Amino acid sequence: MIALSTAGRILRQLRHDRRTVALLLVVPSVLLALLYFMYSDAPRTFDRVALVMLGIFPFTIMFLVTSIAMLRERTSGTLERLLTTPLRKTDLLFGYGLAFSLAAAVQGAVATGVAYWLLGLDTTTNTGLVLLIAVVDAVLGVALGLLCSAFARTEFQAVQFLPVVVVPQILLCGLFVPRGQMAGWLQAISDALPLTYAVEALTRADADATMWRDLVIVAGAALVALILAAATLRRRTA
Repeated sequence: MIALSTAGRILRQLRHDRRTVALLLVVPSVLLALLYFMYSDAPRTFDRVALVMLGIFPFTIMFLVTSIAMLRERTSGTLERLLTTPLRKTDLLFGYGLAFSLAAAVQGAVATGVAYWLLGLDTTTNTGLVLLIAVVDAVLGVALGLLCSAFARTEFQAVQFLPVVVVPQILLCGLFVPRGQMAGWLQAISDALPLTYAVEALTRADADATMWRDLVIVAGAALVALILAAATLRRRTA
């Protein structure tokens, strides 16, 4: 109940933050539209890239928003006050995870709807499965953002984790170069990155055992990141 109450508080804060709402709901759709016009002469390329981006955009945006939001809780003293109550670190972290997971579900639904019904995205993957994978991927971004925020003292430092944690996963997930064509050591690194499995799940045509295995790996990585975030969360930033 404490975690649910925390999630409700965070959702109320989000509702009054119009810029964050715009970042969550509008920006992914605008970026997909940009891709549509970039590949207007190559619809098959758009279908391939846009499908992967339906997983990458939520992951990246939720990582950025969550890490900064949690850091603000600490720097403003809110976290210090909350932890003097019966609220535990796990309640706080899982409350954040639940709140931003709901926001991610709305974000994924809007982006997927725009991609399929406005931009004409044509894929062999079931639309419902694409939405599910995008939401789980966004939850992974939330969990990693909460974990990284524990090691930042300022918002600028929180943003610096983006090229360290997010960008390598985007480069090695198979979007730019098929993983089978990478050097062996790069493939090994790629195998250890959870975003790789999200992209693999997105690009599979059928909901087979391999796709569900990939999805479970992504969800498991998110859960582990949340647990580690609770273990490393500090009460003070200085």
